[in-house]
Amino acid sequence: MSYLITGLGNVGTEYAGTRHNIGFTVLDAWAALHKTTFSTLRYGSLAQIRYAGKVIWLLKPSTYVNLSGKAVRYWMDQERIPLENTLIVLDDVALPFGKLRLRARGSDGGHNGLRHITYTLGTEDYARLRIGVGDDFPRGYQADYVLSRWNGSEEKELPFICNNAIEALNLFVRHGIERAMNQVNTEKSEN
Repeated sequence: MSYLITGLGNVGTEYAGTRHNIGFTVLDAWAALHKTTFSTLRYGSLAQIRYAGKVIWLLKPSTYVNLSGKAVRYWMDQERIPLENTLIVLDDVALPFGKLRLRARGSDGGHNGLRHITYTLGTEDYARLRIGVGDDFPRGYQADYVLSRWNGSEEKELPFICNNAIEALNLFVRHGIERAMNQVNTEKSEN
């Protein structure tokens, strides 16, 4: 059984270490844990890990966040990944910094990456792990905020947040979305 876990982010050094790239950050940490690396392929960078007897494809799209659906659809088709084994990892300004929220389906919540994925897949029925990046920005400056780099104290918390996110992803693969949601969404994901 195969899974596709896509971390949303933008390619390029100017976007590295930004809030919008938390999906890339989590996938990089997960790949490092499994001592694997990403290969640059069509529409993104791909790595493969094995966990709980399952093959997991980690995808970092090269299409930029706003066109992520193209990469997700391509690799779902390429590796014959069913919708129920697909999960998106993304930033969320509506959640407090470091808070995790796992959902089986739902609206895009104003996130352009999710909007494009929903449009491309023709459904909202795919899992997503939202990671809170906070909302410390003046009205009208959301884009500047999510494209800005972490501050010093936030950066120190990133390994902890990545570990929590990886555990949530492990639960999704091992036990399915419902059981994983019950555990992830009821636990504190902060220090």
